[in-house]
Amino acid sequence: MQFQLLGPLSITDGRDVVVLPPSKPTALLAALLIRPGSVVSTDHLRGVVWGEEQPATAKAALQSCVLRLRRIFAKYGIEDQAVTAVAGGYRVQADTETLDLLHFRRLVDHAGTSGEESELYTLRAALALWQGPLLANVPSDLLHRDEVPRLAEERLRVLERVCDIELGHGRCRETLVDLWEVTRVYPAHERFAEQLMQALYRTGRQTEALAEYRRIKGHLREELGVDPRAELQRLELAILRGDDLGAVDTGRAPVSLAPPGAHPGTGTSTAQAYEKPAHRERPGGRAAAPLPTVPSFTGRVPEVEALVRLLTPCQEGAESWPRPGEGASGRSPLAVLSGAPGIGKTALALHVAHLVRGHYPGGCLLLPLTRPDGTPVPPPEAAEALSGTPPPESGAGPRRTLLVLDDAVHPDQVRPLLTANAGGAAIVTSRMGLAALVATHGGTVHRLGALEPEESHALLTAALGRERTEAEPSAALLLASVCGHHPLALRIAAARLLTRPRLRLADCADWLRRDLPARLTLADDPRMSVPLTLDEALGRLPPALAEAHLRLGATAHHALGADRAAAVLGVDEQTAEDVLERLLDAGLLEEGRPGTFWMHELLRAHARRATAPSADRVPVPLRPPRHEEIPTVGRTRPAALR
Repeated sequence: MQFQLLGPLSITDGRDVVVLPPSKPTALLAALLIRPGSVVSTDHLRGVVWGEEQPATAKAALQSCVLRLRRIFAKYGIEDQAVTAVAGGYRVQADTETLDLLHFRRLVDHAGTSGEESELYTLRAALALWQGPLLANVPSDLLHRDEVPRLAEERLRVLERVCDIELGHGRCRETLVDLWEVTRVYPAHERFAEQLMQALYRTGRQTEALAEYRRIKGHLREELGVDPRAELQRLELAILRGDDLGAVDTGRAPVSLAPPGAHPGTGTSTAQAYEKPAHRERPGGRAAAPLPTVPSFTGRVPEVEALVRLLTPCQEGAESWPRPGEGASGRSPLAVLSGAPGIGKTALALHVAHLVRGHYPGGCLLLPLTRPDGTPVPPPEAAEALSGTPPPESGAGPRRTLLVLDDAVHPDQVRPLLTANAGGAAIVTSRMGLAALVATHGGTVHRLGALEPEESHALLTAALGRERTEAEPSAALLLASVCGHHPLALRIAAARLLTRPRLRLADCADWLRRDLPARLTLADDPRMSVPLTLDEALGRLPPALAEAHLRLGATAHHALGADRAAAVLGVDEQTAEDVLERLLDAGLLEEGRPGTFWMHELLRAHARRATAPSADRVPVPLRPPRHEEIPTVGRTRPAALR
C-alpha cells in the first residue's frame, strides 16, 4: 500500500485508489505523513484537527481520532504502517515505496547526479507524481496555511529547474504549456514570468512576450505597489531591441541527442519516439541511430530503478565495466524487456538509456532488429549496421557503449552484437521471452504488462495537461480504463484529444468503448494503430498458432488453463498446453498462477472482432506448430552450449 499526499490524500494498492473523505482522521493522517518518521506533538495535532476552537476534552478526543484512523488502516490492510504512540505525540513510518512525497524527494535528490538530459527526465518523473490540488480533501486550516505552501514550493523549484533545462537546450515550445499554467496559478512569480517571456520571444512571439511583461508589471503594482525586479526589466528592454536571447525555436529542427563525440546531423525528432522511431537507411543496410526522446514518459518506476542500477557502474566514476571472462560478476550488463505489442518496451528502453547515458562515453545507439515489413534482420546485416556506425572520436581507444537492440525476434540476432560490444552493455526489447539468450549470456528479464491506473492517469496528465484532466477527473480514470491501461492505446487517445481541444474526455471514452479496438487508431500514421499492431503481431506467428490465439481470445473465459484451452480449441491437453506456452512467449498471453493464463482485454476485443462471422473468414485447421515454423534467423548452436 502507498499513501498519496501529492494531491487529494489517498491510499492505493497500485491498482485501485481510495480518496479519503474529508474528516478529522484524514486531517490527522495528513499531519503525520507530512513529517514521515518524525514524532508529531499532540499539541500540533490538536491544532491541525480542531484549530483554535479545541474541545475541552481535546486529549481524549485526539485519542479517539487516532483509534478511528487505525480502524481505517485495518480496513485497507495496512496495519504494518500503523500510527505509533510515543512520548509527547504520534508517528507514522514511511519510505519511498509507501509515500509519494518521499519518492518525489528521492527523485529530486538523485536528478542532479548526471548530465542535464538525465536530470530532466528524472525531474519530469518527479513532477508526474503530483496528482491535483494539494490536500484538497483535508479539512485543516492550519495545514493549508503552513504546510501546503511549503510543499507546493518544492514542486515549483523543480518545475523552475525543468524549464531552465528546456530553455537551455532550445526547446522553448516544450516549456510553454507548463509556463502558461504556472504563471496563471502564481501570477506574482517573477521567475516563471521571465521564463515565459523568453520562451515566447524565442518562438517568434515577441508581441505576446511583451504582453506578459505588462501583465506581471500591472499585477505587481496593483497588488503590492512594486515594480518588476531588475532582471525582468532588462529582459523587456532586450526584447524591445530585438536582441539575440538564444536560438529561435521554430519547431521544425530535430533535437539532436547524439552521444558525446558522435557525428553531427544524426539527431532524431521527438515525434519519432511515440512508438517505433523511424531509422535512416545507409548504403548496404540499416544503420544504428542515436536515441530519440520519449515524450511524457511516466510509470514503470520499479523497472526504471532496477535497470538504472544494472546499467550504472558499481563504483561512481568508474571508467569501464569488468571485462568478460573475469568471473560471474564480469559479464557485460544485459537487460531483456519483453511483453505484448505496444506495451511500451521501446519507450522504457529509450527512457532508461537517456538516464544512464552519462556513464557511456562511447554513446548510446539504437539498432532495429525487425524490418518495417515485420521480417527479422539477419545477424550478418545487423552486425554490418553496427560496424558501420562511426566510432567515437577518442585517442584512448574503444569506449563503453550502450546498445538498444529493438524488437529482436530470435537470440541469434543478438548474440553476435553482444560479442562485438564486449565491455559495453545492452538493452534488448522483444515480444519473445528470449530465454535461450538469457541462458547463454545471463542478464535480467523484465516482462512488461499494462500500466497501473495511477500510471495511466499520469500519462494522460503529462500528455493532455493537468488542467484538462483535472476538469474531468472521473472521465480521465474512465478513459484510462477503456484503453486497458495499455500505453499505445493511451497515447492514441491522448493524441486524438490534443487535436480536438473541444472534445470532452468522457465523450472520447464513450466513443472509443463502443468499438474497441478498431477506434484506437490515427489515420495519419499507420504505426499508431492498435488493430494494425495486433494484426502485425499475429502475422509473425504460424497460421495455426494465430488461429488458436483468436479462438482463445473470442471465448468468454477470462482464465485459461490447459483443460479449458483444449475444450475451446478441440485438441488434447498436451497440445493445448504447448499452444498456451507459445502464445505466452509471443507476448500475447499473461501468466497468473502456475498453469493459468489470461489475455489483455484489448487483445480479447481484437480477437472477438476478427472471429466475427464473415464470408471472408476461413478458420485455419488447428495443429501444434511445426519446428520449422518457429521464428528463426539461424540454426547455429550457441558456442556456450556446444
